[in-house]
Amino acid sequence: MNCKREDLLVYAITDRSWLNGESLYSQVEKSLKGGATFMQLREKNLDDETFYQEAVELKALCARYHVPFVINDNVDIALRMDADGVHVGQSDMEAGDVRSKLGPDKIIGVSCKTVEEALKAQARGADYLGVGAVFPTDTKLDASEVSFDRLKEICAAVDIPVVAIGGIKTANVEQLAGSGIDGVAVVSAIFAQPDIEQATRDLVEKVRPLVENRG
Repeated sequence: MNCKREDLLVYAITDRSWLNGESLYSQVEKSLKGGATFMQLREKNLDDETFYQEAVELKALCARYHVPFVINDNVDIALRMDADGVHVGQSDMEAGDVRSKLGPDKIIGVSCKTVEEALKAQARGADYLGVGAVFPTDTKLDASEVSFDRLKEICAAVDIPVVAIGGIKTANVEQLAGSGIDGVAVVSAIFAQPDIEQATRDLVEKVRPLVENRG
C-alpha cells in the first residue's frame, strides 16, 4: 500500500484514556465517519494477544472506509496481522530494519525532530515523517517542542510527506499555515472530545485549506 500525501490530512492516533466505558472500535468508527484519513493504533499496556485481536478488527474497519491503518512501534504484531504499516520513533527499530522485516509494500512512518533525523529516515526508506511536538502536549509528557521554523526546515528538506504532531487542536492548527506540512496527527483533539465525529469533521475543515495552500 502506497502512502499518498492526501491520506495524511487528518491522522488519528488512538488512546484508550478517554474510553469512558465506550469501545475503542466505536470511537475509531466515529472518527472515520467524521473524515479521519489515516489511523494509528497505539497501545502501550495491552498484552500481545488482546492487541493482536484489536488490531485485526480495527484494520477491517479502516479498510471499509479506505483509510490506511498502521501500528505504533510493534513491528511483530503489524507483521502478524498484516497491518498497512508501522510508525516508529527514534528509539524504536530503525526504518531500514523495519523495511527489511515488513517488505517493500508497507507504509513506514518515523518520528523526528531535526533535519538530520528527517533526512536519515528518508534515506532508510521511510514513507512519511511525524514531526513534533509542535505545541505543548499532555499526551506525551516527555515530548520536547519543535519550533515552527524547524518544522518548516524539515518540510523543505525532504521529498516525503510530513505530518505535524503534538498539542494540535482545532483552535491552534491554523498557526501551522505556511510550514509545508501535509497533515496533522492528533490524539486528544479527536478522542478526548465529547462528539468525536463532529470534532474530526471540524479538524478536517480547518486542515484542508491549510495543506492545499502549503509552502
